[in-house]
Amino acid sequence: MASSSATPSAKNKTLIVVESPSKAKTINKYLGNDYKVFASVGHIKDLPKKEIGLDFDHHYEPRYEIIAGKEKVVRQLKKLSREANEILIATDPDREGEAIAWHIANEVEESRKPVRRILFNEITKNAVRDAISEPRQIDYRLVRSQQTRQGLDKIVGYKISPFLWNVVFRGLSAGRVQSVALRLICERENEVEKFEPREYWTLFADFTTASGETFSAKLVKINGRDVSIPNEREAVATAEAIMSSLFGVHDISSREQQRKPPSAFTTSLLQQAASNQLGFGSKKTMRIAQQLYEGIELGPDGATGLITYMRTDSTRISNEAAAQARSYIEEQFGADYCGEGRKPRSDKKAQDAHEAVRPTSVFRTPRAMKAYLTAEQYKLYELVWKRFVASRMSAARIEQTRVDVTDHEQRFLFRANGSKLLFPGFLSVYSDQKELDYEARKSTRDDEDKEQVVQLPKELKLNEKLDLKKLDKKQSFTRPPARYTEASLVKELDNYGIGRPSTYAAIFSTLQDRRYVELQKRKIIPTELGRDVSTILVANFPDLFNVSFTAKMEDELDRVAAGKDEYEEVLDSFYKPLENALSERKNDPVLPQNKGAEVCDKCGKGRMVVKWTSSGKFLGCSEYPKCKNIKPLASSRPKARHTGISCPVCGDGEMVLRDGRFGPFLACSNYPKCNTILNLDKQRRIQPMKTPPLETDLPCPKCGAPLYLRTGKRGLWLGCSKFPKCRGRQAWGQLEEDTRTRWEAAMDQHLAAHPQVTLKMKDGSPVNMQLSIDEIIARAEEQGLLPAEEEQEKERVTS
Repeated sequence: MASSSATPSAKNKTLIVVESPSKAKTINKYLGNDYKVFASVGHIKDLPKKEIGLDFDHHYEPRYEIIAGKEKVVRQLKKLSREANEILIATDPDREGEAIAWHIANEVEESRKPVRRILFNEITKNAVRDAISEPRQIDYRLVRSQQTRQGLDKIVGYKISPFLWNVVFRGLSAGRVQSVALRLICERENEVEKFEPREYWTLFADFTTASGETFSAKLVKINGRDVSIPNEREAVATAEAIMSSLFGVHDISSREQQRKPPSAFTTSLLQQAASNQLGFGSKKTMRIAQQLYEGIELGPDGATGLITYMRTDSTRISNEAAAQARSYIEEQFGADYCGEGRKPRSDKKAQDAHEAVRPTSVFRTPRAMKAYLTAEQYKLYELVWKRFVASRMSAARIEQTRVDVTDHEQRFLFRANGSKLLFPGFLSVYSDQKELDYEARKSTRDDEDKEQVVQLPKELKLNEKLDLKKLDKKQSFTRPPARYTEASLVKELDNYGIGRPSTYAAIFSTLQDRRYVELQKRKIIPTELGRDVSTILVANFPDLFNVSFTAKMEDELDRVAAGKDEYEEVLDSFYKPLENALSERKNDPVLPQNKGAEVCDKCGKGRMVVKWTSSGKFLGCSEYPKCKNIKPLASSRPKARHTGISCPVCGDGEMVLRDGRFGPFLACSNYPKCNTILNLDKQRRIQPMKTPPLETDLPCPKCGAPLYLRTGKRGLWLGCSKFPKCRGRQAWGQLEEDTRTRWEAAMDQHLAAHPQVTLKMKDGSPVNMQLSIDEIIARAEEQGLLPAEEEQEKERVTS
């Protein structure tokens, strides 16, 4: 079981070490008294936090230390390993899990007990027992690959970040993969801003047959050429010519088309589908998937893993799972619905270490599991289950019919497309055509418009005369490239081969935590700070922060894992060019923002260059401190965002999202009349309003000021009212019993007078405190609780 306050015993047992307590609980259920399952609760060792931790004089060897707070876990591991007969390490089946296993093995080495590694792709009884029967040695090549990734990331963080501190402001950071993702986001935003829309017009006609059936068709050609109507004048002229013409059916062509089932989910596809269909962020998707993988309490069956390992880039399905799916499909739908599934993709970038993401048992249907799952767990499990079942079903058969309509002179060609489902196949289970079309697209640049499918008349004959009943003219404008969503950013990184299944979720959340990007209507928008940082990094290190170089480094990591490249060689190929670039730019950084800077109007010598602070940027004289001339920049003030949350204090105002020195927070729109503030945690979730402390007559043991009484996770506690000037504390347990009783009663009255405030949306519905502020805003937009974009723009201008 997981570590607890009382040290467990493994005397004369096999010790199995896993990462998480919930995983330990699930595995423990499958094993008898001959085993002891212990959770390390993640990593036990890491590179030092406050230094780079690589010995550059001795082959970049990493220097690891026990993570703060994990000393007790390590002591328990050593004790258990001395008592045990053997040690099996069952950390996650990926490179990071292999590295954790290696650290654990090193710590328990002194026990002189056999230490081996076991792997399972799913936490089920058979999978766990099979893994125990086939232990192996720790794969040091995978460990070295993980060390290489960690070393590369540390080098970027500790070498590039100080450069940013010097040219922008202290506290910023750069990341090897995140900075490339930021570059992609900023470049897309630049394209959006530079885009000039072009007007065009589309004509749609409603035709009626002799039997009275009506269908719609689109004008696609004029005089044999593709339609191009640039303005209303030409649209009107074309419409007039069309209205005076006679029309008939020129051509009818039908063909049967097979729509193949999708593959089962990879990590990338799962995150994209969860974002598009469920509105889940990548981080949230992986958190819920981890819960489903590690085990859910299923009543009398106990904790059971419901899905296979959720970090994978493979679409492969085991023979056992395929046979189980075939049995289920044949039973529920019939033999005609059974398919062979798509062949696993032959992608050189795919490691294919384990299977696609699938349910551990197809017979655990979403409906049967619903009672044991939270609403979010159910939605994600249903998505995984349906996708897997669909992937093993037969193709859908669809009859596509195209009807061409022309006038008697054959000047104008209208076209209508109809569709008829002949055999549903996999669509019986997974019918989200929008998602399937999205996955089929190669590019993330365009929100593609599919050809409109209409209901065609049941009986339509060649050369049949048609009556033109109605002609509509539609004005449109070409659209700029689509901004990235979380789904399309993952798709783009996956297409380029940047990052790995374990890193996708962290990339966007890291950019958001650093305040380089923000989410607006599910679109990723770079902040002014993010754009400045990206511009500076690309200008100074163009060879480092680009897509092809980053993808090449991912390939190098794969080569290390395969034993084809050495750790030192890869770090050398990265570090030496970086050192050369840094020495070149250290005293002469390229700052594109200062190109063409004006001469200082005070001293006449310096130039007014852009300077940054944590709260914005301004123009300052380059001769500082000799000249202290500064000028504001209008664009440096962050824009407040509507949230749709009513102020819990004044009731009239709305809590708006603002950016401060210490990060984002919510403030009442009626400030300074109402100064209500709500803080956000690291996951950008709203923190509940704290109950004000109760002032006591007990003196602070340090300064004598009154002590405040507060409630905490461990009960009541006393702290100085002069904090932070005085950090005096009084141990609650050291007070006399009657004093404690008196203040407990006083605290009960105080809490009754200050009940927990429930946050509400503007429509009166409660705020879901489990959602991030970005998800809350996105839902408020969908429900129409936020002002229109034009109104918001007016507010920004006036403010």
